[in-house]
Amino acid sequence: MTTSDKKYPNSSPLEVVVESNQELTTRDGVILRADVYHPVGNEKYPALVCRTPYQKLTPRYVETATDLAARGYCVVMQDFRGRYASDGDYEWMWRERTETHDTPDGYDTIEWAAKLEWSDGRVGTWGHSNASWAIWMMLDSQPPSLASTLASGISQNILDINFGIFETGRRLEWTYMMGADMRRRAELDDGATTPGVASKRWDEVERGKYIWWLPLAEIPSNVFSELDPQLQKYHREQNGEFQHFGDIHPKVQTPIYQITGWWDRLIGTIDHYEGLTTNGPEELRDKHRLIIGPWGHDATQYTGKIGPVDYGPDAATTYADLIARWYDFDLKGIDNGLGAEAPVQMWVLGEDKWRGENEWPLARTEYTEFYLHSQVSANTVGGDGSLSLDKPSSGEGETDEYKYDPRDPVMSLMRADSQAAPVNQSPHDHREDILVYDFPVFDEELEITGPVSLKLWAKTDGPDTDWTAKLAVVYEDGMAVNLTYGIMRAQYRNGYENPTLLEPGEVAEYTIKLNPIGCMFKPGQKLRLYVSSSDFPNFDRNHNTGKDYWSDAELRVAQQAIYHSADRPSHLVLPVIPR
Repeated sequence: MTTSDKKYPNSSPLEVVVESNQELTTRDGVILRADVYHPVGNEKYPALVCRTPYQKLTPRYVETATDLAARGYCVVMQDFRGRYASDGDYEWMWRERTETHDTPDGYDTIEWAAKLEWSDGRVGTWGHSNASWAIWMMLDSQPPSLASTLASGISQNILDINFGIFETGRRLEWTYMMGADMRRRAELDDGATTPGVASKRWDEVERGKYIWWLPLAEIPSNVFSELDPQLQKYHREQNGEFQHFGDIHPKVQTPIYQITGWWDRLIGTIDHYEGLTTNGPEELRDKHRLIIGPWGHDATQYTGKIGPVDYGPDAATTYADLIARWYDFDLKGIDNGLGAEAPVQMWVLGEDKWRGENEWPLARTEYTEFYLHSQVSANTVGGDGSLSLDKPSSGEGETDEYKYDPRDPVMSLMRADSQAAPVNQSPHDHREDILVYDFPVFDEELEITGPVSLKLWAKTDGPDTDWTAKLAVVYEDGMAVNLTYGIMRAQYRNGYENPTLLEPGEVAEYTIKLNPIGCMFKPGQKLRLYVSSSDFPNFDRNHNTGKDYWSDAELRVAQQAIYHSADRPSHLVLPVIPR
């Protein structure tokens, strides 16, 4: 990936004016309000629309919208229905697609933006995470004025975000923060009526109380204000006929540019690209683009420094730079180098540079099995667990065992806002309930880029439990930094649509999907696999009872066993890229 030398087409930024709270009346009579940023003067420009539930006046939106307008765009920044300046009732994204107004609201907004006096009639999109979800909801309606699309940080299947398990830390924090505007609208005088105050109060006061609350459904309803009924509905239905956007791919009528990062917790964005290039309209398949950087789930921090690793200035950019580069190329026809690049641009960790690829997954991938081994003592970093290309033999230890106590779960190592990030894993080195399997120190480079899965044979003494998997790179100094993770709730081993409890003591086979990876392991480094049964509060604790997580107040200790025998050879399947 390269960057255009001309950030501004006119060599310097254009002067920008903001038209505040421009009103759109939707087809059902609700007024939505947007701020429109555009260059001073009477010239018309392509319109770029972002719809958000996070308040259009949030500094990151203002900064990006101003930057884009200064480059010669008419930028529309709109509050969702029922949020901040817009009228109506808020319907959050954690529900069936047909249960919100976001598809027709998106269509109406695109067509409204095309007719603005500062718009030349061509409309594009931008927006990260929930705002990108709104883009995919809009795409289902095929608005005729949509000329190009940019979306970032949202999965093809919403269940890929949480592996079918409630994300206790992130989801409760998000609901509390989103409840700030609901408290303001309801004139509730509890003080937490802005997102900033609500987030600070959650971090400093409420978090340590409510993530441990049992049962979750009995957290006092006033905590989440007017969002509590939607949260309770989500508890009951999160694994029902939930949101899967794959059926939209054949309907897409524009090229789509997608952005994600290796630590983006919604890295299922990649699945959108694969779906578009496989099932989308044939004439568009070679026009879609995907970029994967060394970034997390934050469109304001595309920096080279993340966690304990600094990838340097070439890994850094801004959201506005990425957006403008796409639309300068696709809408304005500017030769900025993007058209000559391979459609998939990714930062290969370890190699630490951008590389272009023609498809995802890479056609030259050699899927390779890395088998788990031990002499029954893989517990802790000091144990005897190992990874090998050789299958287990009949003479070695058959299982590794540990106790999983949901009262003392493995605590998630992540950012303070409950987002994924690369983190030194050493605080967990001592835990007996984490099995550790190391591949020998590399004596030559090995690249692993693509989808990752763990085939696990395991048993528990209860009707349900969780199995977690985490891959890390271990540097020469011993620091282990997480690369990807996955989790399987045992009752979903046959699919979310067919939950099936276990017979206690039953040995079951699990295929755990981890997030994709893109890493070059260097000589002197190691590949490490962690296996356990909890990652809290990234995911809710399994109570090991088989009961519904939100209504169950019981916690029981589970006795766990992981198999790595000749007839039950647990193994990683890794996408090795030949050099």
